[in-house]
Amino acid sequence: MKKFAVILAGNGVFDGAEIHEATLTLLSIMQNGGSYEIFAPDIAQHHVINHLTGKEMPEQRNVLIEAARIARGKIFPLKDFRASDFDAIIFPGGFGVAKNLCNFAFKGADCQVNAEVEKAILDMHRQKKPIGALCISPVVVSKVLGDVELTIGSDPGTITGIEKMGSKHIKTTHGEVVHDTRHHVFTTPCYMLDANILQIYDGTSNIVKAMMQSML
Repeated sequence: MKKFAVILAGNGVFDGAEIHEATLTLLSIMQNGGSYEIFAPDIAQHHVINHLTGKEMPEQRNVLIEAARIARGKIFPLKDFRASDFDAIIFPGGFGVAKNLCNFAFKGADCQVNAEVEKAILDMHRQKKPIGALCISPVVVSKVLGDVELTIGSDPGTITGIEKMGSKHIKTTHGEVVHDTRHHVFTTPCYMLDANILQIYDGTSNIVKAMMQSML
């Protein structure tokens, strides 16, 4: 049974992890015969968004505590992640990736990546283990690894940022997966496109299948 580390950026599309992508990733892992553990950095969120109004709220929340809502409490601080314990790592999307795991939402190609996130990616990369990224998450992989072939779908602004970081972008549509065989990186666009939940499931299912196939 292959074991995935799933890295979350909080809870909720506008300031944390995208809940559909996160949940369907967990489902896809189990449907394909794998298992998972969930991690998140124990840090403050950049800000808190009211998901009903879209407006910022005058409060502060913690990424790990918020991600624990999705994990039903079974989650670990990212500082405890050990690459040797896992066969693959995967990052669901959500704006929290670009606000909490890095600051791409504010700095673009000049962004910085959270040190624990960077270490997790580099440790898996050194061990030549699959790295998966959904939605906006490929920007983090691009910043850490540089010359990687990946996709976020077709958004021009994000593509420009990715290319400035040294990566090659491949335009894709719903459910398509880009596999960089040199770096063992797998990416799919999910909600970077105008998508419904069935199309999100196609993306999570296809990327997990591709990652599992590469481990045979």
